[in-house]
Amino acid sequence: MTTTTTIPSMSSAHGANPLKGLLAYGQSPWLDFIRRNILLNGDLKKMINEDGLRGMTSNPAIFEKAITAGDDYNDIIKAPGAKSSTAMALYEKIAIRDVQDACDIFKSVHAETKGRDGYVSLEVSPNLAFDTQGTLDEARRLWKTVNRPNVMIKIPATPQGIPAIRQALEEGININITLLFAQSAYEQVAEAYLAALEARAAKGQEISHIASVASFFVSRIDSLVDSKIDAMEKTEADSNKKALLESLRGKVAIANARRTYAKYQELFGGARWKALAAKGGQTQRLLWASTSTKNPKYRDVLYVEELIGADTVDTIPPATFDAFRDHGKLRPSLTENVAGANKTMTDLEAAGIPMKEVTDKLIADAVKLFQDPFKSLLETIAKHSGAAA
Repeated sequence: MTTTTTIPSMSSAHGANPLKGLLAYGQSPWLDFIRRNILLNGDLKKMINEDGLRGMTSNPAIFEKAITAGDDYNDIIKAPGAKSSTAMALYEKIAIRDVQDACDIFKSVHAETKGRDGYVSLEVSPNLAFDTQGTLDEARRLWKTVNRPNVMIKIPATPQGIPAIRQALEEGININITLLFAQSAYEQVAEAYLAALEARAAKGQEISHIASVASFFVSRIDSLVDSKIDAMEKTEADSNKKALLESLRGKVAIANARRTYAKYQELFGGARWKALAAKGGQTQRLLWASTSTKNPKYRDVLYVEELIGADTVDTIPPATFDAFRDHGKLRPSLTENVAGANKTMTDLEAAGIPMKEVTDKLIADAVKLFQDPFKSLLETIAKHSGAAA
């Protein structure tokens, strides 16, 4: 029996749809979710038409949930030849078919926006996160296999991932750079994009069709920083230090994102970029990921409302997507109080929480958070299909 997935409802009790309203601020809402039933039952098309949905992202954890939630994929998992296959091969059949079908549904968005939007992301195996050549080979293979101009291949911004990102972009592959937490890592990613386009342009190759987003993870930063604040407050006797720590709670992720957006404006506002723009290049937009609110004390649409700005993307999981449609408030928040954002980051260091320590831990943890469900996913497929794990 097919189980149902909670998908955002298509109506709003408040008239104008705040999700669609994001477009007026230059921000594209994408859905951080994929499952076969929404591709087949019309839900995805409705979200494009009624919510202004402009793209979709997937990852191993999302596919694990989709595959284990019901029987949407039994035609592959339970196929007569499944037992003689491998779990990895069956997973790829599932993922590639879903991504191809989603790309086809978004084809009109891709055309209408002249290649700015309408993308669906498919991630390289998280087991390759620290393997440059393995990542590049898999990115090339997935790009060729999906064979859609509006697919983006996701590659994590590990030190080993960045050279693969640079080369893939030069080869004309659309790349969603994922697992960004630190501004320093973002600057390396932006440099990889600029250098790749410059290399193509120098060879007389077209650059106008190449699209890339730099996916900056948001809520996980506050979750880790807040846990550090909790631990430090237990042993801190100085009331001033305690007050400083408390003032940082729930503030660091947004401050970090606003500072990064200021850096984006600088990098894509100078003469170097203008030379590429004159040849048709499109900016590598910042994409806000991990935008669900993990702390129940915070507003459930906090990381959408506070990061609205031009030339950005927000990939939103279903529950947050639904919540923002229902009671999201719109304003150009991303450029607000950048001086305050700088002070927050300075205060964080003064409080004894080095941001580098935070971001180094987050990227190590994040890779594991994708590797674990990927392992579980392959084990589940093997169990249900009889295929080799």
